[in-house]
Amino acid sequence: MQATIHHNSRKYTIDLTEPLDISIAIDTSKQHINAWYLDDPEIVPVASGDWVGSVAEGADVNFNNISFNPHSHITHTECVGHITEEVYSINKHLNTFFFLAEVVTIAPEQLENGDFVISKKQLQHNLGNKKRDAIVIRTIPNLLDKKEMRYSNTNPPYMLEEAAVYLKEKGIKHLLIDLPSVDKEKDDGKLLSHNAFWNTQGVLRFDATITEFIYVPNNVVDGTYFLNLMVAPFENDATPSKPILYKIEM
Repeated sequence: MQATIHHNSRKYTIDLTEPLDISIAIDTSKQHINAWYLDDPEIVPVASGDWVGSVAEGADVNFNNISFNPHSHITHTECVGHITEEVYSINKHLNTFFFLAEVVTIAPEQLENGDFVISKKQLQHNLGNKKRDAIVIRTIPNLLDKKEMRYSNTNPPYMLEEAAVYLKEKGIKHLLIDLPSVDKEKDDGKLLSHNAFWNTQGVLRFDATITEFIYVPNNVVDGTYFLNLMVAPFENDATPSKPILYKIEM
């Protein structure tokens, strides 16, 4: 089934039967991603007296409680409320969900201090003169173990402030990345790239989002796609999300 999308006075055709899911789900049956020094999430049946919410244990339905943190355990999308004193809600500020996106693959560069980073120069090389609503960043190496990495205290790669400034000035509204954060794990609370992207020293970019903990399979080639950025309806600074890419029919 095809759909036609009108975007900036152009028509694009996508095939809705071929979605490319770049989210990572919570699956408590195996090891999966975790960051920020928290215990793993839990999905457990409700227990009330002798009743347990599990069909396998005699109940009529499966009836589970789920305990998790979106920043630590799952693909999630966040708004500027993640770093402001007033907690703005992603559910209120993300009001449209289809965006023209560029998928790029980047090998983080190593600094003299040993950190691996994404630089402005790398983004400029990948985006050039392209005008996009969103950028989807796949870092390499891109092995399946990204879906089960334990990131706490590992100093994973991050984005330099100059790169986030470049994306803001480029007009990118939606930044998606396969890392736990666009910022350094331990940076004394500076959050340079978050602040730069959301322009916290000027007019706040309420309609801009950052999505972390994605996974872009290797069979998804670099290039232009339409992104459907679906979020769960939580009134919170961040919420679990399910970003889907669609190839553009030529």
